[in-house]
Amino acid sequence: MTLRVCIPTAGTGSRLGELTRFVNKSLVSIANRPALSHLIEQFPKDTEFVIALGHKGHLVREFLELAYPDRVFFFAVVDQFEGTGSGLGKSLLQCRPFLQQPFLFLSCDTLVTEPIPQPDENWMGYAQRESLVPYRAVQVLEDHVVAISEKGEGQGPTHQAYIGLAGIHDYAQFWAAMVAGESDAVIAGEAYGLRALSGIKAHAFTWFDTGNAAALEQACSAYQEPGAPNILPKGNEAIWFVDDQVIKYCDDESFISNRVLRALEIADFVPKLSGVTPHMYRYAKVRGSVLSDVVNLPLFERFLTHCATFWEKKLLRVDEETAFRARCMNFYKDKTLDRVGLFYRKWERQDGTETINGIAMPTLSSMFDRLDWNALSHGIPGRFHGDFHFENILWSVSQQSFTFLDWRQDFGGSLSVGDIYYDMAKLLHGLIISHELIANGHYRVAWQSNTIDFDFHRKQMLLACEHRFDAWLQAQGYDARRVKILTALIYLNIAALHHAPYNLLLYALGKSMLHRSLSD
Repeated sequence: MTLRVCIPTAGTGSRLGELTRFVNKSLVSIANRPALSHLIEQFPKDTEFVIALGHKGHLVREFLELAYPDRVFFFAVVDQFEGTGSGLGKSLLQCRPFLQQPFLFLSCDTLVTEPIPQPDENWMGYAQRESLVPYRAVQVLEDHVVAISEKGEGQGPTHQAYIGLAGIHDYAQFWAAMVAGESDAVIAGEAYGLRALSGIKAHAFTWFDTGNAAALEQACSAYQEPGAPNILPKGNEAIWFVDDQVIKYCDDESFISNRVLRALEIADFVPKLSGVTPHMYRYAKVRGSVLSDVVNLPLFERFLTHCATFWEKKLLRVDEETAFRARCMNFYKDKTLDRVGLFYRKWERQDGTETINGIAMPTLSSMFDRLDWNALSHGIPGRFHGDFHFENILWSVSQQSFTFLDWRQDFGGSLSVGDIYYDMAKLLHGLIISHELIANGHYRVAWQSNTIDFDFHRKQMLLACEHRFDAWLQAQGYDARRVKILTALIYLNIAALHHAPYNLLLYALGKSMLHRSLSD
């Protein structure tokens, strides 16, 4: 008989706070993969899974069907997954038609490192914890469970934390109890049915609970893989690596659909998509190294030659040129003003005449008044990437080729024409700020009253590439000062979107860089 595993994902994941605002709790990332992937992949490929869907259940279904097309899933939709009448037991009862055989119950926020036994007998998993107050507990005597206690009730050396993992061999007896239990079973969940079983074995596990923020952080640290990509987290986006596939997620359907269309627009430079859903797309993992890890000056020279091919300029009609400049104005000025305003509101700061690293600064608004936005909007229309920095560029030694990743979905609404200067500015912004060094905490920033002091580590090779890039821009006839101004605006834009205190560093760096560019 084929093994079946029941994984309920219907809950809202309220204990994870903002992390489940845009995704289901089973899709929260751990080591660049959803928690659900870690659960699925610990079972043989012929295992069949019964998934209870509720809160953002469409995203769970999309992910599983895209990531594991060769696996078997049965989906049970839970229409009432929060509020009065909801509960884990309700999710289980919705799964009942698919579980008329011995099966495993596995909570979607339970990770264990040991092999999981088959449901050849009734058993429950437990782990040692200093305090049992937050957990339902099992009383274990001679490797058997003799009692199941509610949260806060289990005490003494014979009680252990129950981890939301169980083997249910006597399924008919289990379901009879769940049905008879009615509202009590709905609230108690699988524990209600388990109490009706006899001879329950107890199995000890090394357990990582991913259901609350503190425990999730521990799990992320434990599951971190050496050499994994450094991906700065975004609330409504994610990049997941599943086997040899890469899956990009965004909660915005137009974001994904435009990305898919853009992949056709720049097809010779990006991976070919192999699967698409409303909120995700998939492509085969590209073999290569992130450019920031392997770049040297000869390779950077080769990269710039490749960029010159990619940045194909486009001739526009008069009306198209007017529309392009309007998009640039909106993208540079209007969006920057909105983002800076968001930064002040979100982080309770205000525009001022701070001293930054010992240099007296005017207000940011006065610098914006001095900036010639009209001239800045006269960009170079052409083929663009939109998020063009080393972390989104792979170099393959075997293929002797560059591959561009994580391209922007549009430029001010246009899928085919963007400002080439913006790509150049994104490249410079990544040469100055290393994602890897930031992720490892190699920076400092202090904002006290009217004084800001900041510093950050830099890679010597990226600094050398920055100098070479500046010389290349001038040799090719591009406006290097314009690139630096746009780079400053990029830092100011993204300051509102990142975590503290990195957000303060971005704001201070952007403001000081804009001041220096205007002074030049």
